[in-house]
Amino acid sequence: MAAPRAFLHLGAREWNGRARLIHSMNDLVTPDSSREKKRTLLQFLSDHFQDIQTLREYLLQKQISKVNWENRPFTNIQKKYGPYVTAAFFILKQGGAVKFQDEEWIRRNNRSHFLAEIQKFQHVPVEAVDASGCAINYQGLSNLLPLKELRSLSLQRCPNLDDWCLSRLYLLAGSLQELSLAGCPRISERGLACLHHLQNLRKLDISDLPAVSHPGLTQILVEEMLPHCEVLGADWAQSLKLEPDKQPPDTSSPLSS
Repeated sequence: MAAPRAFLHLGAREWNGRARLIHSMNDLVTPDSSREKKRTLLQFLSDHFQDIQTLREYLLQKQISKVNWENRPFTNIQKKYGPYVTAAFFILKQGGAVKFQDEEWIRRNNRSHFLAEIQKFQHVPVEAVDASGCAINYQGLSNLLPLKELRSLSLQRCPNLDDWCLSRLYLLAGSLQELSLAGCPRISERGLACLHHLQNLRKLDISDLPAVSHPGLTQILVEEMLPHCEVLGADWAQSLKLEPDKQPPDTSSPLSS
């Protein structure tokens, strides 16, 4: 595949040449010249459509490769400092925040070199992780699953988090008490069903999940699945749980007047 930069320069030069040719025809106002102008532009677009598609595929593949690189396992750090520092390093590098047991929250704060700051917590468990908006995917979760003392995990608005990712969270079932999945665009009912392992959960946020077809019904089913957990979801879903005699009257019916 040709280098994209060279392609862009080549495409720009040719487009500029064609654009000047089209612009120079503006003085000719006859119908025939107008049709010719349209044919010239359409022919240019037709000639380069395949190149544009190729460029789009290249950029998409480059983005996927970048996400996979950011979610790689940090084997050397794991061997040297253990799972707590490794997980913290991964989350901070993603732009999130971590809280070691009995310590304050640590955030990236635009610093690139934070390993020296967290390596002193080699033997201190990580009890909370805020990965809101981070590009965590299935592979990247491997950096968090060894955290057997993790109590709170926020994965809200993570664009790459999907149902397969949720199927791995059972490894945190022994400690996890709070979980937020709010705003994750790729999570559906199938993924939420995997959370039945997390019987220690006390708070679960599943609001604003566009891939969930029936959020109200889904919330009720999740509450039955996790009876000791407070489930946060769509506000209007609360009406589905009201007893019949507590439902608001139907003002559209003649009998309600």
